[in-house]
Amino acid sequence: MKQFALIGAAGYIAPRHLRAIKDTGNNLIAALDKFDSVGIMDSFFPNADFFVEFERFDRHIEKLKRDKGLKLDYVSICTPNYLHDAHIRFALRSGAHAICEKPLVLNPWNIDALEVIERETDKKVNTILQLRLHQSIIALKQQIANGPKDKIYEV
Repeated sequence: MKQFALIGAAGYIAPRHLRAIKDTGNNLIAALDKFDSVGIMDSFFPNADFFVEFERFDRHIEKLKRDKGLKLDYVSICTPNYLHDAHIRFALRSGAHAICEKPLVLNPWNIDALEVIERETDKKVNTILQLRLHQSIIALKQQIANGPKDKIYEV
């Protein structure tokens, strides 16, 4: 069983992440959101700790690691795009792999810094292209698969 934390628990996509964590037999130990979303979390993980302040969340994750020897395996990031970079860095520095939808960073040069932290921590950033299940993307994929191999499509 893998141990997860989730940042952005009140976000639109968070329930999908919570369900995926639960459906795969893993455990959520803590979550963060500036808005109170305990009701959403409780339906999946009633024993998970919830925080509305990043500083307390950060301290809690650190205490679990140092005082209880609890290893955080993954941090699922469900926050607005402009926060992805900082939250990915937090995950990696906390000794966890990061799961984050695109874009990982807003500025291309910031991806290099994440790559350095990946190497330093031996942890990975796992990105999700959430539109792969969108009906228009599925239709486009089928159109390309069924069309001539040499045709160039404008999207």
